[in-house]
Amino acid sequence: MDEVLQIVNDIKQGKIKPIYFLFGEEAYFIDKISTYIADKVLTEEEKGFNQMVLYGKDVTIDDIVGNAKRFPMMAERQVVIVKEAQHLSRTIENLSPYAENPQMSTVLVFCYKYKKLDKRKTLYKHIKKNGVVFESKKLYDNQVSEWLRRTLVSSGYSISHKAAIMLVEYLGTDLGRINNELEKLKLAIPDKKEITPEDIEQHIGISKDYNNFELKKAIGERNILKATKIVNYFAQNPKDNPFVLTITLLHSFFAQLLQYHGLNDHSPKNVASVLKINPYFVGEYQTAAKNFPMKRVSQIIANLRELDHKGKRSQLRKRKPSRPFKGTVI
Repeated sequence: MDEVLQIVNDIKQGKIKPIYFLFGEEAYFIDKISTYIADKVLTEEEKGFNQMVLYGKDVTIDDIVGNAKRFPMMAERQVVIVKEAQHLSRTIENLSPYAENPQMSTVLVFCYKYKKLDKRKTLYKHIKKNGVVFESKKLYDNQVSEWLRRTLVSSGYSISHKAAIMLVEYLGTDLGRINNELEKLKLAIPDKKEITPEDIEQHIGISKDYNNFELKKAIGERNILKATKIVNYFAQNPKDNPFVLTITLLHSFFAQLLQYHGLNDHSPKNVASVLKINPYFVGEYQTAAKNFPMKRVSQIIANLRELDHKGKRSQLRKRKPSRPFKGTVI
């Protein structure tokens, strides 16, 4: 996140490079940087003749280089953005001669999503020397909440811990999807304020009381009544609460709990670091560890795997499992 801000700030200050190679698993940051370049490097008057968008599946490296070597018309620079550049992965190294001696009046941007650029090869070294190489990595669950908070703060909003976790638990770590929901929230809540679980429930449709976050917490506390109510709610609303998602999250929780049991240092700072969780939730693992000894956790993980297998098998066959599951979680 800090690297993204650095790239944007450099562009704001006029420190513009001739090549930006944006690659990696997280499409959101790639789109964010390329959109910023498209919006800010040229004026509206200059864009008509000096900005073009190419698509990797429709062009070759020679086509891109040919366009990049053109001189701008009545402007200091031209911008060439190559979207879906991952389609050029087999020939991407052919860009190396241009990257070694790029056209300084061109800003060439590659959006190379879901793939890696080999750092051992010449192309990477040339771009690193003459331009910007940015790897957009997927954020860990504990990092997504912080990104979400910072995104809202930049717009004048804040968000409670529970509301942030509700969004992450429900939407996963897809930053683009989360950002879309945040935009909806900002439209629905024009007065800048703290976004609460009630706001999430009202405007996005995630129940503040019946969600995976509350289920995980109830199970960790061995609150059987509350956990049963949530599971029954899920059963009545299966489209909004996919079985596979719930099982996956519970498996992740107990796998982390097993890891917690194996730690020698149970200080909150170390637990948060090793388990890659928000420090806010360390207490939940401490409570769950008291309620579920290591041997029991191992049994639960095995049960969850069996449930996952049966659930996926029943979905494939489009019918209920032939026999009920006899294992337990709590």
